[in-house]
Amino acid sequence: MTPAEQSRRALEICRLAPVIPVLVIEDVAHAAPLAQALVAGGLPALEVTLRTPAALDVIRAMAEVPGGRVGAGTLLTPADVRAAKAAGATFGVSPGATERIIAACEDEGLPLLPGAVTATEVMTLLERGFTMLKFFPAETSGGAAAIKALGAPIPQVSFCPTGGVSLKNAREYLSLANIVCVGGSWVAPKEAMARGDWAAVTALAAEAAALRG
Repeated sequence: MTPAEQSRRALEICRLAPVIPVLVIEDVAHAAPLAQALVAGGLPALEVTLRTPAALDVIRAMAEVPGGRVGAGTLLTPADVRAAKAAGATFGVSPGATERIIAACEDEGLPLLPGAVTATEVMTLLERGFTMLKFFPAETSGGAAAIKALGAPIPQVSFCPTGGVSLKNAREYLSLANIVCVGGSWVAPKEAMARGDWAAVTALAAEAAALRG
């Protein structure tokens, strides 16, 4: 899968909803009911970060939930890419981009949403064929104003900002022409997961899904 095809498929996933939940899951028992709650609320694209020992098992469990599109975040090595694909991930997200990560995703046929924040990083990925990028860490890298500024000289690139994005500032990001969606963790609060309050998660997901409506 070429970078251009990876990016086209990543764009399709990003267009499914205005928010992609960024999920750090410690307990695999939470995986299926969490995915069901988020999908029910209108957020079908789910990013499971590879930051916990349970992450790959969480991806496997979420991959079985009807209506969901489960991806793996925090891809740092080719081994991460291979493990994520084997677990059932249908897309990958990386905080930055390296030649080895890009090549591994090509080999595995895994659509990649690579991270970039500077004009040089964006241009380098554009040369490779990527037109849908992650902007991370968003808030500490200039936020919506920085992404808007990048859109003037490089309008053919779209972004999914992640990092410091919340319900409070999501609309500001989503109002920009070069932002397709945002990534955020607020739709799956740890407190709600701990008490198994999946109705609360669905309500937060529905609120997020209505941000661009």
